[in-house]
Amino acid sequence: SITKERTEVILQGTSSLDPNDPAAVWEEFDFKCKPGNLKKRPCFISPYHYRLDWLMWFAAFQTYEQNEWIIHLAGKLLAQEEETLSLMATNPFAGRAPP
Repeated sequence: SITKERTEVILQGTSSLDPNDPAAVWEEFDFKCKPGNLKKRPCFISPYHYRLDWLMWFAAFQTYEQNEWIIHLAGKLLAQEEETLSLMATNPFAGRAPP
C-alpha cells in the first residue's frame, strides 16, 4: 500500500451545449491501465507501466499547475487527435461530434 486514501484524476467530456446544465451528460475517457472502475480486474503488464496512466496516478497527488501537461492532454482529447486517442482504452465520442 502506498497511500491510505485513493485520489485520482478523471477526464470527462460532454456533448451538451451548456456544460453547466445539470442535465448535461458527462462521459469518461478510459485509460488502458489506470485504476478506475473498482469492479474491473487490474491491468497486469509487469514489469512495465503505461506511461500516461502512471503519470495520471502521480498527478492526483498534485494540482494541475504542477502538471501542465494535463491541460495539453485535455486539449488534444477535445480536438479528437488520433495519436492521443490511441493512448486511451475508450473514446466515448467515437463516431460523434467532439466534446
